Amino acid sequence: MHNNKIRNLALLTLAALTAPAWSQEARPATEQVIVPQVERREVKPPQYPSRDFAVGLFVGSYSTENFGSAPVGGLRLSYHITEDIFVDAALGQSKVSDENYRQILPGGLFANGSEKLSYYSVSAGYNVLPGEVFIGRGNALATQGYLLAGIGSTRFAGQRHQTLHAGFGVRVLMKHRFALQADVRDHVFSLDLLGKRQSTQNIEVTAGLTFFF
Repeated sequence: MHNNKIRNLALLTLAALTAPAWSQEARPATEQVIVPQVERREVKPPQYPSRDFAVGLFVGSYSTENFGSAPVGGLRLSYHITEDIFVDAALGQSKVSDENYRQILPGGLFANGSEKLSYYSVSAGYNVLPGEVFIGRGNALATQGYLLAGIGSTRFAGQRHQTLHAGFGVRVLMKHRFALQADVRDHVFSLDLLGKRQSTQNIEVTAGLTFFF
């Protein structure tokens, strides 16, 4: 009898000790799980020209070796084969002054003091470093850098010269299918004005507006 009382007391004590543990283990099953409310934002990747034609005008500076710099302007037409590859054709015109030679040669080189320089070129280009430029808050414009090289012809001082060129530039794609474009090109051709033919490097820096269609 005494042993039964001791055993019952031990069972009651054990039950009292284990009840809180069972209560704590069961509690998470009844607790409400808090799910954070995160608003999903739609991200639109920048769109780049592909299978599009583009036509544009440009202005800038054309530096003719040994003659100095002069304004240049022209027309550009291109076709974007893919987002990375494009072909480009350009027509440009400038006026070159012989002021530098008039300081050492009586009468200079040109009868009128200047000569028209015009060229046409065909290039193959590759777009690099695509990205975005942010204007204001929440307004992003797609950008592309590009490399190009090609061949063409330059007419200057009554002579026509086969011309090679290479360069680089950047394009900022605006809304309504317009783009701002700036580039630097090195036109290389041989020139003979004083009885000695030499290869010349002529740097052109331009900026312009292009329309895609």
